[in-house]
Amino acid sequence: MDNFPYYLTDHCQTRIQERGILLEWICDVIQNPQKLKIDPDDPSKLYAFKTIPEYGNRVLRVIYNKDKTPWTIISVYFDRNMKGKL
Repeated sequence: MDNFPYYLTDHCQTRIQERGILLEWICDVIQNPQKLKIDPDDPSKLYAFKTIPEYGNRVLRVIYNKDKTPWTIISVYFDRNMKGKL
């Protein structure tokens, strides 16, 4: 966690633990997204999506704020609606 280049909100840290999401996956999604979407209500928030082969090819969605330094990860979850769409 010391070398993790992003800030995790308390909410995000809780969700990572509950869902068994690895920090490496989060970094990979942000750095190499298959799809990137801007939040329609807040342009500082981005949604990054990427298939995680090690987790049954489920799609991980990472919601983060790119305008803060370091970038702030707000939430992460496996998006059931995106499976098979990337």
